[in-house]
Amino acid sequence: MSLHRRAATRRKVVLMAVAAALLLVWVFPLIWAVIVSFKSESDVLAYPPTVFFEPIGRNYEDALFGDFSILDSLATSAIVSVSTTVLTIVLAVPAAYAFARLKLPAKKSIGFYTLATQMVPPVGLVIPYFLILNKVSMLDTYTGMIIVYLTFSLPFAIWLMVSYMEDIPFEMEEAAFLDKATRWQTLWHIIIPQVRGGIAVTVIFVFLNAWNEFLFAVQLGGNTVRPVTVAMYNFVSVEQTLWAKLSAAALIAMLPVVIIGIAAQKQIVKGLTIGAVKGGGRR
Repeated sequence: MSLHRRAATRRKVVLMAVAAALLLVWVFPLIWAVIVSFKSESDVLAYPPTVFFEPIGRNYEDALFGDFSILDSLATSAIVSVSTTVLTIVLAVPAAYAFARLKLPAKKSIGFYTLATQMVPPVGLVIPYFLILNKVSMLDTYTGMIIVYLTFSLPFAIWLMVSYMEDIPFEMEEAAFLDKATRWQTLWHIIIPQVRGGIAVTVIFVFLNAWNEFLFAVQLGGNTVRPVTVAMYNFVSVEQTLWAKLSAAALIAMLPVVIIGIAAQKQIVKGLTIGAVKGGGRR
């Protein structure tokens, strides 16, 4: 018995050590960015690296209000990300409901096409998107950027939401139909309350993808639509890279995502685990 207990203890210690090592690998770049953001540019470039230094907050002030302020770009990212997320959810929820609950003609073909759009490398779409938006005079516009973001966020959201919709017992819908409820009433009052966790997960992922997106933003944006992921490169030039200010700007850009993640933590956990228990009404 004692041998079994010692073996279990050793396994636990090993697992904790591995988990701690993995956590350190993940969190070290973030810790390093925080440290660099409070250094002066001379301290950042010092060799060997300085362990003790006088922290300064000027980098954050410069990132927000200096010559390369990212404030306007933060507002741009917020507009594009929120608009993309809202439109995606508004369109994805009824679409996922149709895929999961209705008998549609060519349902498998449409579903395969929706999933296949996720397999296309984004870099292969940059030039076609650029030519199309340029043709319709929508380059460097909020509308054009949001439409482009919808093309890759909507299939993902539909694909994700279908799995939650399929787990809801059909008996709940049938009870609503017996009470003379319409399809839309059933969707609003029966289905959506049951998949709130899934909607929360989808909202977070769609928002994160839109907020962190860089490839399309740098190619299809400009002076009018300049998300924060692009604006941060103002601190990078041929002559030098302002690492301290860049780190401060990056941490500021992370803040909305961190706040949203913490605020929606319970819903995310619930949404990620709800699919583990399958409903008994799938047909």
